[in-house]
Amino acid sequence: MSSCSVSIDGRRISSIGRGLLILLGVAGGDGEKEAAWLAEKALNLRIFPDDESKMNFSVLDISGELMVVSQFTLLADCSKGRRPSFLKAASGDEAERLYGRFVEELSGSGLSVGMGEFGAMMEVALVNDGPVTVVIDTP
Repeated sequence: MSSCSVSIDGRRISSIGRGLLILLGVAGGDGEKEAAWLAEKALNLRIFPDDESKMNFSVLDISGELMVVSQFTLLADCSKGRRPSFLKAASGDEAERLYGRFVEELSGSGLSVGMGEFGAMMEVALVNDGPVTVVIDTP
């Protein structure tokens, strides 16, 4: 991704350059271990191209930036009916706590970390420089 920004009510609250936009969903039962595991995976996943266009570099390797936006709708279960169920999502308080913990883990890398506002109606603008979207779930 070449750039990303988050706005609330038309006011930009955060923006980053080249790096990762991380849409973070927290499921019931997730904890500190999962937050640390996901942060380590996001920081070290080799998804940025080298000179031969092969995915050989991590966000750490390119000294990229990170934007973390809470996204409980990633946990939607649409298998029944026409309205998504969010029963798999963690409670708001627990999800917010783990969102903060995840951001702390990323911040420890020394890279710039932007954030959305937990629970807010956000406008997320993304300039994607390739057709790469990766879903990471804890083991």
